[in-house]
Amino acid sequence: MRGRKRRAPAVDLSRAALRFEQWRQGRVTGSRIPAGLWKLALNVAGRHGVARTAAVLKLDYYSLKKRLVARPSPAGDTEYPSPPPAFVELTPGPLSSFGPCVIEFSSAAGSTLRVQLPTGQVPDLVALGRSFWDAR
Repeated sequence: MRGRKRRAPAVDLSRAALRFEQWRQGRVTGSRIPAGLWKLALNVAGRHGVARTAAVLKLDYYSLKKRLVARPSPAGDTEYPSPPPAFVELTPGPLSSFGPCVIEFSSAAGSTLRVQLPTGQVPDLVALGRSFWDAR
């Protein structure tokens, strides 16, 4: 297959569990999990899910999830899409008008401002409204 990127073979959950068990049997009490085993756990979690992986490998669910979320994803990886943007600015498009426009402002005191606009002209309506309502 030309032009296609080959994926590494899937890491088997039972093999990962065996490697973790071997490490636990030979480790010094209180020592941290080596980076290679964490990488293995992250690969397995990406394939089998965080809850299942944490249970089988006897890892803390929240520690595994935190590492999985913090892990940089390779370019083009669709397994871990980036979060949606928190804010999107939309710029207004050109207004198309079919004829003249009439805008009316009215105040609580009963006064009215009527503005007739020819085709294609749009004033700053917010400023116009504020100046009308703020006038005493």
